[in-house]
This record gives sequence, structure tokens and C-alpha cells, in this order.
Amino acid sequence: MGACMALCSLASCASCLCGSAPCLVCGCCPSSNNSTVTRLVFSFFLLLGTMVSVIMILPGMETQLRKIPGFCQGGTTILGIENQVKCDIIVGYKSVYRMCFAMACFFFLFSAIMIRVRNSKDPRAVIQNGFWFFKFLILVGITVGAFFIPDGAFNSVWFYFGLVGSFIFILIQLILLIDFAHSWNKIWVENAEETQNKCWFAGLLSFTVLHYALAFSAVVLFYIYYTQPDDCTEHKVFISLNLIFCLIISVVSILPKIQEAQPHSGLLQASLISLYTMYVTWSAMTNNPNRKCNPSLLSLVSHANTTATQPTASPGSGHVQWWDAQGIVGLVIFLFCTLYASIRSSSNAQVNKLMQTEEGTGSGGEGVVGKDGVHRAVDNEEENVTYSYSFFHFHLCLASLYIMMTLTNWYQPDTTTQAMQSTMPAVWVKMCSSWLGLGLYLWTLIAPLIFPDRDFN
Repeated sequence: MGACMALCSLASCASCLCGSAPCLVCGCCPSSNNSTVTRLVFSFFLLLGTMVSVIMILPGMETQLRKIPGFCQGGTTILGIENQVKCDIIVGYKSVYRMCFAMACFFFLFSAIMIRVRNSKDPRAVIQNGFWFFKFLILVGITVGAFFIPDGAFNSVWFYFGLVGSFIFILIQLILLIDFAHSWNKIWVENAEETQNKCWFAGLLSFTVLHYALAFSAVVLFYIYYTQPDDCTEHKVFISLNLIFCLIISVVSILPKIQEAQPHSGLLQASLISLYTMYVTWSAMTNNPNRKCNPSLLSLVSHANTTATQPTASPGSGHVQWWDAQGIVGLVIFLFCTLYASIRSSSNAQVNKLMQTEEGTGSGGEGVVGKDGVHRAVDNEEENVTYSYSFFHFHLCLASLYIMMTLTNWYQPDTTTQAMQSTMPAVWVKMCSSWLGLGLYLWTLIAPLIFPDRDFN
């Protein structure tokens, strides 16, 4: 039902967005800037595919489909007609792999098409900002075709594509969090200075303390529950290293030289990055195949003395229990970063260079009223695009792979038993991405000192 409602919403949106002209500001368009509307609609495509993947991986979905007469292959027949639908393919982790494969191909195609688009006068910009109904049909066509891919080595090979893509996407998530923290700190400090209201500073201090308290509490819980006196050496190293790295970036962020070069840098950003780093550390440890070092969340809450029973799929079913705590948190962060990437208009030069965007310069707010009295979106990219079309689609392509790995708990398909297993490569991918992400944040702090001749305002 939810998928049907989403499809109806998309159809209504497509009715006002299928042309090549700037988008109509109708009920499905929350902004009057053409660039923002475009990003939101493409993000909606991604969220729609995510919702379908969540529905198809729910437990018992295959059982419900087999109840439909004449639908599943091997089930009951109607009028002697043999069923052709392989229900074990369209549900479980196999359906997630194929759905995310289709979305990744769709966004990668547009990423290749939109390379080096400079402004909205480029003929390709018309494709980017219009023809939504036809683009939706293309996505549906790729999705249908993906479900005809035979199992074979597809699941195993696509798992490693998911590892690499998710590694890069975690870095992009951290860049977006850095950008969000910089913008947050700058806006609140400016409000405090303009209004002379100390409540803004109190708010910044409160959130900074909260972030550090949560991060420190996480470290303590990690040492208690995810390490053993005679085992779990990797976890001890991971927790200790990331704790040290978080302390380093916190100290560096408030050094006088850094404050002089980056007036808006401070502990708020460092605290948020530290908290995110601890989340990635926890997410990595939950993928450790050593059950002694990876207790289940249920056992932690109930103080039971049992360890996690790995949620593997039964042969031929491919069901995966994805709704654990780290999967849910990962989805929440993904939704936040996807929405923020669609509406962001940053004034942070370094983050803009990393994300291949520019500070928003287009007009917005009211839109343009046509002769027919209908509001239309403002084309705010006649001179220069406010974001890289190609990079934005590449970001959504990586997001598709990240969703695939999140919904399947980063488990690796076993081609012999058709089960899903935790693997150490997933652990190392997450940990390496956290270290590289911390390095990127440190770079945003020290870059103005290393290159004093460049403008980093």
C-alpha cells in the first residue's frame, strides 16, 4: 500500500514535471529554485527505491506472495498455466541487490551524461531539469531488467561493488556532516552577535557537551560489551585509536592559529564528528564474525549472558534481519544526508570544493508567475550551475550501494548455501572510512595554514 501511494505521488508530480521547461511550483515541489527542485525529485527516486527494498526484505514477504494463486513459480497454477515468477528472487536480499543495482545504474548513467555541464543553457541541462515522467520510466525499465539477472556470481560480485561504493559514501556523509556543523556553528554565532542574546551561545555549548557526552559514553560501553580480557584485540585497537584521533581533532580545532585562520571552527564541529566516528566504529564492530566480540543488542538490553545468533538466511530464502539498531541508525543518517545534499547552499569554501558545489547565488523564495497565473521555478543557473550535475548523480549512485549494504547488514552472500554471513572486509571498510574521514576534517582545519595564499573563507 505504501509503495502504491508513493507511486501515485510520483505520478502527480510527474504530471507537472514532464516538460523540459523549469519545474512548476506545485504541491510536490517544496522550493522555487530549479536546482533545488531537481535535486529533491532525484532524491525522491532514490527514497522510493529504498522504500521498495525495505518492503521486499521484510520477513514473511515470500510466504505472502506464494498465497497469490498463479503468481509464484512452483506454486498453485490457474487453468493449467505454469507460473513464471521466481518469488525467491523478488524478495529477500536478492531483491535488494537487484533494486539497488538498477538505481546505481540509473544514477551512473546520468552521471556520465551530465559531465561538464556549466550552466542551464547547455542542452543537457534540459534533460537534467525536466522530462521526469520519462526518466521514471527508464528507472522502472532498468529495475525490471535487473530482476532477470541470473544468480550465478552476480550476488558475490555486486557485494564487493557495494563495499567500495559504501566506503566512498561514508566519506561523503562525513563531508556533509562537516558542512552542516560549520553552517550550524556560523549561523548561531552570528545570531548571538547580532542579537546580543547569550541563549545562542548556551545552545552551542549544550549541544557540544551533549555530543561529547554521547561519544564518551559510547567508548565506555564499547570497552565493556565489545571487548574481552583475553580476546577482541581488533576492537580494542579500533576503539583506542578512534578515541585518540577524536581527542586530536578536538584539540587542533581550538588552537589559536587555527582559530585565527578559521574563525568559525570550534568544538561543536569536532564533537559532532567525534560522535559520528563512534557510530561508524560501533557499526564496524557489529559486523565482526567473532560472536564473542559481537553481542546482540537484545543481550545488552536484557543483560543476558548469551551472544548474538547470526541472522543467516535459510537455503533458498535469502531473508536477512536488517532492522537491528545499527541498520536503523544508518538509515536515519542516510535520510538526513540525502535531504541535506538536496537543499544545501553552503558558504564553506573547502567543503564546496570537496563536494564540487558553489555557494548558492540564485534568486529564490517566490518563484516566477506565468501568464496563466501558475508559479514556476526560478532558473538560478543561467550563468553557472550551483552544483555539479555529474557529481550529484555519482553521489546518489554511491547512496544506492550504501542502502544495499545497510539493508543486508553488510553480510556477504554465500553462493553454496545461499545464506548471508558477516565478514571482516566489511569491518575494515568501515574503519578505514572513519580514519580517512577524520583526516579530511583535520585537513579542513590545517589547510589555511599550509596554503596561506589561498582564500579559505
